[in-house]
Amino acid sequence: MSKRDSPLVSVVTPVYNGEAYLRECIESVISQSYSNLEYIVVNNSSTDGTLRIAEEYARQDTRIQVHSNESLLPIIANHNRAFRLISPASKYCKVVSADDWIFPECLMRMVALAEAHPTVGLVGSYQLSGGDDKWYVRTDGLPYHKTVVPGLEMCRLQLLGKLDVFGNPTSNLYRCDLVRSTDAFYPNATAEADLSACYKSLQRSDFGFVHQVLSYERIHQVRATTTSLSLNAYFSAKIGDLLAYGSSCMTESDLQRRLRELLDRYYEALAIGAVNRRDREWWKYHKSRLRELGYPLDSLRLLKAVTAKLMDLLLNPKHTVERVLRRANNPG
Repeated sequence: MSKRDSPLVSVVTPVYNGEAYLRECIESVISQSYSNLEYIVVNNSSTDGTLRIAEEYARQDTRIQVHSNESLLPIIANHNRAFRLISPASKYCKVVSADDWIFPECLMRMVALAEAHPTVGLVGSYQLSGGDDKWYVRTDGLPYHKTVVPGLEMCRLQLLGKLDVFGNPTSNLYRCDLVRSTDAFYPNATAEADLSACYKSLQRSDFGFVHQVLSYERIHQVRATTTSLSLNAYFSAKIGDLLAYGSSCMTESDLQRRLRELLDRYYEALAIGAVNRRDREWWKYHKSRLRELGYPLDSLRLLKAVTAKLMDLLLNPKHTVERVLRRANNPG
């Protein structure tokens, strides 16, 4: 595919205080074997050297545009601003988070699949994830012979927990007409709004998958997913997506069964929070999220979950001691 014949791809990196890893991220984009791209870096009022680094690269490569926010935006709002800055001529859009990077053939492989299957609106791939001594490949599980799956079928499998292939923003490519169809491509303010965007996009398009590791997700402490993990935010996000998109791709009985399952797991997580004496802000977050979902905190249900957890701790003393020792050795 020559540059003249290849569609324009808009790559976006919304970034706040990304000085530590931004050079590696930018280098991975400008080193792509696929050259017909524009690269938009949106500096979210960073206080470190982020803007200086981005402008340095922009002076060297005319494909790079740097935009800087006058005031700090919430992380999802900053992503949505980046989406609104893409060229009207772009056919595909690729997010590369500032602490991640993509392998040289990433855009070429993803665009080739999308071009071969015009109904595909979202393309995923395997993703290498890790840092220090922890490394693994995520977004696996789709049979190797499947490269295109009907969008609603993919939503159903993902919502039921049978597959987990949407990954993080860096692992996906979006078709631009879907991105431009709304002012807020990431449709809510949660840290998991990128997953919601996948479900939303697949309501009217198909899912494509490249069975190749094409991106790298860096594991470190200062990132949005770390915040989600510390808050146990994933359960509320899964329930929110199920309520928003489940009726389009599954039967009512399957939806209600999955909802009960997720609420049970949510209350198990809340019980662990109670046993660990999580602070007021943690509880404020979960009470607020449950209200938003239409399922206000049920004190009796929580009490039963806490009781069950305490009984489990008492009846499994070896597990309890090991857990206490782990916490003592890792106080952070």
